[in-house]
Amino acid sequence: MHSRYLSSLNQEQRDELVNKLWDSQAHNCFICGTKIDLVLHKSTLDIDHIEPLKVGGKDSPENFALTHSSCNRSKQASDLRVARVLARFSKIKEKASQENRSPNLDDVLQDSGGAKFPFRFRIEDGYILYSLPEMGNNDIHRLPLYKDTLSDSEYFFVNLPIQYLFHDFRINPRAIGSSLHSLVEEFFKKRPQLHVALAWIDTTVENPTIHIFDGQHKTAAQILLGVKEVPVRVFVNPDPDVLLTTNTNAGTSLRQVAFDKSVQRHLGSSLYKERISRYQKAVGLHEDEFNFTEQDLINFFRGESREIKRYILDDVRDSITHHPDNKLKDYIDFGGKGKEKPLSYSSIEKTFYSFFIYQDILETPLNYKIDEGENPRYLEKSQIVMLMNIIADEIYIGKFDPAIGTNRIENRVQSGEDIADNHLLAYRMGKEEIMYTWLEYIKAVIKRYFLMQNMVINEAAMFQYKFPDALWDIITKSVRNLTLLSLWKNRDLSATIFGGKQNYKYWKVIFETGKSPQGQQVMANGITLDYLLGG
Repeated sequence: MHSRYLSSLNQEQRDELVNKLWDSQAHNCFICGTKIDLVLHKSTLDIDHIEPLKVGGKDSPENFALTHSSCNRSKQASDLRVARVLARFSKIKEKASQENRSPNLDDVLQDSGGAKFPFRFRIEDGYILYSLPEMGNNDIHRLPLYKDTLSDSEYFFVNLPIQYLFHDFRINPRAIGSSLHSLVEEFFKKRPQLHVALAWIDTTVENPTIHIFDGQHKTAAQILLGVKEVPVRVFVNPDPDVLLTTNTNAGTSLRQVAFDKSVQRHLGSSLYKERISRYQKAVGLHEDEFNFTEQDLINFFRGESREIKRYILDDVRDSITHHPDNKLKDYIDFGGKGKEKPLSYSSIEKTFYSFFIYQDILETPLNYKIDEGENPRYLEKSQIVMLMNIIADEIYIGKFDPAIGTNRIENRVQSGEDIADNHLLAYRMGKEEIMYTWLEYIKAVIKRYFLMQNMVINEAAMFQYKFPDALWDIITKSVRNLTLLSLWKNRDLSATIFGGKQNYKYWKVIFETGKSPQGQQVMANGITLDYLLGG
């Protein structure tokens, strides 16, 4: 930061300015809001312009703030007021990450004192009458009720305190992403909203609440900037499953919003459960009765057969991904753009889910041998989780260091940075094209076991067969032997075979022959099943 004013101060005058700023900021850093100790932090404090000079900020004391040097160096915006807002959001993200997830609107609402009260109203002569007594406002407000001619839904527009707003995670499980930064900056510059948030309310329940299901980024940005009331369009008594389908299609087939794959799967899983509920009601089954098949659902929802199949497979994927016992999920980046975790969700779909989830519809009842743990889909999901846990134990837990991350690892190796062997191994084995290739070997190991037992199985549905303990021991040994290959820790290969993005065929040649397609010796020999099963 260049400041003629600060350059003109002697040390005594600068110390006096520091003390004045310190007092005016209640002894806290302007950006992060935590304490500043003038003794302990003396050499690590910055004075910076609140509003940058380049946008008209003054080079005078009223435009200065005192910050920790580390906060000022890592600030996410040039204007310190925006940087302070984004630093607050970073804390919200950090809190959510402790639960292995990204933040959503509910996290922002909870941090700001929102999502507290039900919204009580009545409809009279085409108008909405409501009051906000919990906020000390007993006035009765009156708003027109409209009807959407396309969806036949009733709705009203209202500007509500955030205490009356809730986030609908079921309809919109999408996390708040990096676009929030640009929205905060846009709104801070007093540029108007693009559209109001969409919400819904069910008046048939005792304490109805307003659920926001669309526009959470814009709502969150406003709240972080200190807005206490947010404009929303509220649908009255809509079918929540219609909204769920609408939002799912917006992020999938219509591509109106950028839903991460994992979010799409979660929405598909929700729609699958909703279709099950509708089927049970239609054929007179209790909600706990599941003596029907996936094919029955396809037949019943005949006009949606393609969608139902997708929802079924989405539910399988989502159940595996978010299984409470899944150890590997801690190492998966669900947004696909991070630099801290070794696996992308997209890679998981193209490997584990592509290889091991049976892609066709089952004709066995959903509750078939469920109590014995031998239901085909149950077995499939639980055994894929068991495989993921073996891989997590052997490759990632206690070996991959999030503090080192994945950013430019091979370049850092080439520059001489001391990357731990186990971290380098975990990073390299997690690259999509490499993991795709070595998981093919694990698949071959499983197939060979069943052949040796004289069992004829459907290879496409192999995880729907019960794996005995002996097979799990073989799988564990095979993964462990894969980790012992010398190439994972060979730094001389950093600029060659690990230096760029290769395809599956490239790595298949290496694993089969020990050499790259160009003839470079990578391993002494190719990998055989006998090697994986040995030791």
